[in-house]
Amino acid sequence: MYPDKLRNVLNVLFMILALAAFITYFVGKDDLKLFLYVCGAAIFVKMIEFFIRSNNR
Repeated sequence: MYPDKLRNVLNVLFMILALAAFITYFVGKDDLKLFLYVCGAAIFVKMIEFFIRSNNR
């Protein structure tokens, strides 16, 4: 898979995870662990995309 296509897939995955984190923040007021896990996964995906973008230059 080319780096640009992989970056696009990772960006879409990040947006989905960010939206899921937003939803879990407002739905799960009692326990924020799920929000932290989803938000952490979104940040991890974005960091992978950033490293691919910086190494591709």
